[in-house]
Amino acid sequence: MAQKQTQPVTPVKTGSSTRPQVKENATTPVKFIFDKSNYRLLIISIAVVAFGFILMSGTTDIYSNTKIVLAPIVVLTGFAIGFFAILKKPSSSN
Repeated sequence: MAQKQTQPVTPVKTGSSTRPQVKENATTPVKFIFDKSNYRLLIISIAVVAFGFILMSGTTDIYSNTKIVLAPIVVLTGFAIGFFAILKKPSSSN
């Protein structure tokens, strides 16, 4: 048996009928989270970490001082520079 479709007696309102006003002329300057120096430090930290991993790959000698001591120190230094670059507050030049 087919069901009969019924329509509601009063129309159902799903929201406001007027559109919200969007300001077309609002020209507020974009404020970035990081400063130019922060990005520069982040790029330097990525390069230092990559250099540390290159030092780790090194030669065929597994137990060399470069692979065991120097390369992990370089990688950790790169991570420390990246951590500092993220936490550094941008200079307030108004």
